[in-house]
Amino acid sequence: MFRDPYADDSAYEPPEELAAKKPKRKSFLAELPVLIFIALAIAVILKALLVQAFWIPSQSMVPTLLVDDRVFVNKLMAFTELERGDVVVFVSPFADEDAPSEPVGTRILETLKQTFGITSTAVPDDLIKRIVGLPGETVEIVDNQVRVDGVVLDEPYLAENVQMSDMAPRTLRDDELWVMGDNRDFSSDSRRFGPIKVNNVIGRAFVRFWPTDRWGGL
Repeated sequence: MFRDPYADDSAYEPPEELAAKKPKRKSFLAELPVLIFIALAIAVILKALLVQAFWIPSQSMVPTLLVDDRVFVNKLMAFTELERGDVVVFVSPFADEDAPSEPVGTRILETLKQTFGITSTAVPDDLIKRIVGLPGETVEIVDNQVRVDGVVLDEPYLAENVQMSDMAPRTLRDDELWVMGDNRDFSSDSRRFGPIKVNNVIGRAFVRFWPTDRWGGL
């Protein structure tokens, strides 16, 4: 090997010594816990800010959603405008605001389970219904038909042979929505608890992803 006669030999290290000093790469098994932690952290962030999976526990949205269906909910409500016909998840009017706080570990576990649609806080903290009336509109039920500002609402998504009792006109405030389940005979909705606040909407359900044979947009 050629050696520079003017080079400082004290700084020279043979190739085999350099190789010995090269740091060894950690094994995959050693890195796996870190990778799992990062994946879970990303999932929690997505759940909190962007998209969350929800489990359907009741038949109130049949035939659109069946019991044990899973849906993805878009939580970017600040950048979207709610429309009539949207299926939304919102904080239940029956939620107990004074309920004792759960331990941190329990809350983290529940967050992870909700993120992947394994469970949901749909009972009693969150509900899923369809928007029927928008802020400022007047909603009423006459002869088994919903009317909005006096116009009969076309509702092709309803379960067959649903029966609705007449309801006196109800005018919504600027921050209120009227929501109802598609299975009107088996839905506890605005007919029972009144309109909901717009700012109580968690997000819009946009796709049914489970079971796979029922995959489709909402």
